[in-house]
Amino acid sequence: MIRLALALVLLVPALSWARTPLDEALALYASYHLDLGNLDRARDLLEADLRKAPTLPAMLALARVYFTVGDVEARTEEEKLAAYARGRAVAKLAIELAPRNPDAHFLYGATIARWGQTKGIFRSLFLLPTVKEELQTIFEIDPNHAAGHALAGNVYLELPAIAGGSVATAEEHFRKALATAPRYTAIRVGLARALIRRGQYASAREQLEAVLAERDPAFVADWTVKDLPRAKKLLAEIQDKR
Repeated sequence: MIRLALALVLLVPALSWARTPLDEALALYASYHLDLGNLDRARDLLEADLRKAPTLPAMLALARVYFTVGDVEARTEEEKLAAYARGRAVAKLAIELAPRNPDAHFLYGATIARWGQTKGIFRSLFLLPTVKEELQTIFEIDPNHAAGHALAGNVYLELPAIAGGSVATAEEHFRKALATAPRYTAIRVGLARALIRRGQYASAREQLEAVLAERDPAFVADWTVKDLPRAKKLLAEIQDKR
């Protein structure tokens, strides 16, 4: 996810820089594509750090780590739900500490949305008002928050029309996110999914090929583990469609 990931990851580009538990955790998180166990190590460092001194940077980092654990490391539905739930709880603490921090609201909304997606859309519609409230708060604080627009794009794309879903609205949010963070490849994957839903296969291929061709992704770990495989899979699915 976008500005937050950049702020967290680019602070510490290599383990050799790590001096504090937060620094080391950020470095481990940035390199999780080399070893998924780095997510567990980062999580443990941040949990221990928060027990000593609950700070906003550590909370934001830990919520982001749990989100990623749920996405790429958890293997069962129960493990995924537990990771997203813990990330949500930490993000809630971050909001209590810094009510006007848009990244805290983003992580709270994102972990709720992912928990609901894992549980099942129709079984989780009761969460939708909270997610929309978080999105509204994010855009009130920062109308150009790229992560917020990416989250909104995914929400409107995943929701059925009867529950307020809209592919056109999803595309609009993805394009706003892309204008702010063009090297965050997850946005291009999301935009491609919206374009596929609209039958715009040539445009979708352009976005997916840009993911494959990206040489300076905003977050290398996500690009390697999540975005490249998804882009390749989608390209294969639409290769004969015009």
